[in-house]
Amino acid sequence: MIQEYPHGHHESVLRGHRWRTVSNSAAYLLGSLRPDMAILDVGCGPGSITVDLASMVPQGKVIGLDTTSDPFEEGLKLAAERSLANVSFEVGDAKRIPFPDKTFDMVHAHQVLQYLNQDDRLQAIREMRRVAKSGGLVCMREADQGTVTFYPELDGLNEFVNLYCKVARASGGEPNAGRRLHTWAKEAGFLAADISATAGTWCYNSPAERSWWSGVWVDRIEQSDWRDTTITGGHATQNDLGRLADAWRAWGSSEDAWYAIVHGEVLCQMR
Repeated sequence: MIQEYPHGHHESVLRGHRWRTVSNSAAYLLGSLRPDMAILDVGCGPGSITVDLASMVPQGKVIGLDTTSDPFEEGLKLAAERSLANVSFEVGDAKRIPFPDKTFDMVHAHQVLQYLNQDDRLQAIREMRRVAKSGGLVCMREADQGTVTFYPELDGLNEFVNLYCKVARASGGEPNAGRRLHTWAKEAGFLAADISATAGTWCYNSPAERSWWSGVWVDRIEQSDWRDTTITGGHATQNDLGRLADAWRAWGSSEDAWYAIVHGEVLCQMR
């Protein structure tokens, strides 16, 4: 059975995902890309990173893999707008990747492992290893909610971060995934000498960024599958979520608002 993405694919969720590009969410890959690479993008969502990677490997190919085809239309539209014919999308499970051994020069996953339980995430990494060629790379990037920092220091946003982590762990996920990535890679069979661990950030401060980021979370709190999971799981009430949405509105309306989060990144070399 394919495990569905716990946040669902509400427009507010995809709005957050489609902002992601190689430059703002996978820049650690840039030094490893070659024009003729075959790349698998695991958990690709609406495909903004997938399509961006395809533009950087013009003689290669990129395949986006996700548990549902619901967001693929956006990726195909973006590829057409950029006149890219070397990108495609397939439905599949990270724990049972539907490709033969040693198929890809690079296997990439962005914000995927944090949503899986311990056994499933190790299986997913092992599957990424399996479909990567000798001499290839398995590349993973995950947020670390324990590093979230923001101004103004609103109690409502502190409460939201704590609730987000509580809900994630209740389903077996690990919201502080970024700091653990290199250890997960070793548990999945990579040698420490073959793992390069770095960090990247997202930071939102400009008026446009504040409006966009706060709007994404207001709508996710009020309308997405995360809202339903949080309420049905007994983690918060509708009134609680209304208060947290208002905290995001207050943050977004502050001209001094600033928000940052650290992401762990690993490049794992295949032998």
